[in-house]
Amino acid sequence: MEKLRYKQRFENFQKSYLLLESSLAIEKPSIIEKGGCIQFFEITFELSWKLMKDFLEYNGYQIRSPRDAIKQAFSFGLINHGDVWIDALMDRNLTVHTYEESVANDVFQKIKTIYFPLLKDLYTYFRE
Repeated sequence: MEKLRYKQRFENFQKSYLLLESSLAIEKPSIIEKGGCIQFFEITFELSWKLMKDFLEYNGYQIRSPRDAIKQAFSFGLINHGDVWIDALMDRNLTVHTYEESVANDVFQKIKTIYFPLLKDLYTYFRE
């Protein structure tokens, strides 16, 4: 029997999420380790909205963009704090500027304290 697309997407999301979780556990990360963490966040975030998209499409919704996926997922009750997810989307688009140490440090702190808990909630939802 073929797996549902969102279940396959969850498997990839889970792998990336667990790498992000491990990278955030580093006590005093170097700038290189922070860069790696930011990279894991980029991948995990990309997979998170695609997971939402696949799940919502399975449930009959049409999704055209990451922002649309976040808004529909919030309306559906799949995620909480839709506004913070939108902030994460905007910061995810800033991560290409991680060569600027101040931007990298700012984004890293947001990932650790604000965005990772959102991803953890999504992970928990699909894990159960």
